[in-house]
Amino acid sequence: MRHRSVADLMTPTSVSVRPDASVKEIARLLDEFDITAVCVVTEANHPLGVVSERDLVRRQADGGGASTAGELMTSPAVVARPEWSVVRAVRVMDRQGVKRLPVVDEEGAVVGVLSRSDLVQLFLRRDRAIQEEIVEDVLTHTLGLPASAVNVEVADGVVTLSGVLPRRGLGPVVMRLCGSVDGVAGVVDRLRYED
Repeated sequence: MRHRSVADLMTPTSVSVRPDASVKEIARLLDEFDITAVCVVTEANHPLGVVSERDLVRRQADGGGASTAGELMTSPAVVARPEWSVVRAVRVMDRQGVKRLPVVDEEGAVVGVLSRSDLVQLFLRRDRAIQEEIVEDVLTHTLGLPASAVNVEVADGVVTLSGVLPRRGLGPVVMRLCGSVDGVAGVVDRLRYED
């Protein structure tokens, strides 16, 4: 069972500015690219921070003050790596209270951005793909169960499991593993047990 990686879901281009970019330039980029934030980078494309719509609104509410990206940005930038699992990235976003993560390569240069809207793609996985992953990866490969032991139906991301498991203690494990598959919105337990 493999969770999608940051590279699978990130937007591979990131709109960025230098620290001396003006507030007007930032607002124009947000509007032009229909985005909610820009990354502030060095000449080597290393992230320094992020300027979001919220930062612009807060500047206006505070009566001005900051006039450049460097003065306005939230810093330091909280970043992710392309090879991270989406689960790891979501935990970092939650822990740090951010809505997006600049994604950096091994040299620390920005190669994309992962935002909450990118994560919505997980819930757009086809039901058939979810079903195949549960049968092949979870039940057969991970748990070593015969494919015929459990019937897996998926409708709108909700997984319904029915069939007979060899022992009752296996039920919670099956439920937890199926629930952790990317794109699963819920799991319905209709399992029975031999013991």
